Amino acid sequence: MASLHVLLMALVLCGIALHQSHVEAKFSKSMYINWGTQHCSISGNGEDVQLVLDQNSGSGIQSKRAFLFGSIEMLIKLVPGNSAGTVTAYYLSSTGSRHDEIDFEFLGNVSGQPYIIHTNIYTQGNGSREQQFYPWFDPTAAYHNYTIHWNPTEVVWYIDGLPIRVFRNYESEGIAYPNKQGMRVYSSLWNADNWATRGGLVKIDWSSAPFRAGLHNFRARACKWTGPVSITQCAATSPANWWTAPTYSQLSFAKLGQMKWVRDNYMIYNYCNDTKRFNGQMPPECSKPQY
Repeated sequence: MASLHVLLMALVLCGIALHQSHVEAKFSKSMYINWGTQHCSISGNGEDVQLVLDQNSGSGIQSKRAFLFGSIEMLIKLVPGNSAGTVTAYYLSSTGSRHDEIDFEFLGNVSGQPYIIHTNIYTQGNGSREQQFYPWFDPTAAYHNYTIHWNPTEVVWYIDGLPIRVFRNYESEGIAYPNKQGMRVYSSLWNADNWATRGGLVKIDWSSAPFRAGLHNFRARACKWTGPVSITQCAATSPANWWTAPTYSQLSFAKLGQMKWVRDNYMIYNYCNDTKRFNGQMPPECSKPQY
């Protein structure tokens, strides 16, 4: 009986820890409109957001709190038709000149041409780690799941459960990793026709406005950032911190196969292959195993 009591207490304490460190979120409770108030709406049930862009303004939302490690996911339906010059963004970011950031950006295109899924990661203010993909589906016809999984070992970008990219922690070898700053969740729809489509050659066709992107089912199964104490708390190996379990330290053989399929067939740019851009002085992580 004593051992049963100890087990029950452990389960209760684990439950309390889970409650303290995890957020099952939805837009109405966990996010707010941070710009373009007249161009953004949150549905009555709190599960849906519509972002709107016209000649007057774009719009955006952000989470009320910041997180350090966990899984952030959202269903997104992109602007249909001629979306050239528009960008729908979905990312995590801290603030300041030495901020960390993990990005999904969806670069619009003229009708009949594919979107570009643009990913990047900033550590201590340094980015320039772009990888880009064509979608293997129509991202405007239905909602698709975009997930950022982030733990002390690696960051993984997922689309509909398929991993497309990994950035591993090589901090011990002098390569910065986003593990000391809480990041909020952001999403926005904005005018980026100075660069988004064919390097800015194709501008927004405002006769197609207003442009609309839909967001649905935001979930943050993540550790709440409460200040510097979270650096240790959120990285501690424990049942409450499920993202620290060994199974999340490296992709499974099956997931590696899925990622290889995506990268072999749909990747269109990888900064680690762009020797001309870096004049042969490649970023140090490019020589390290990421998978």
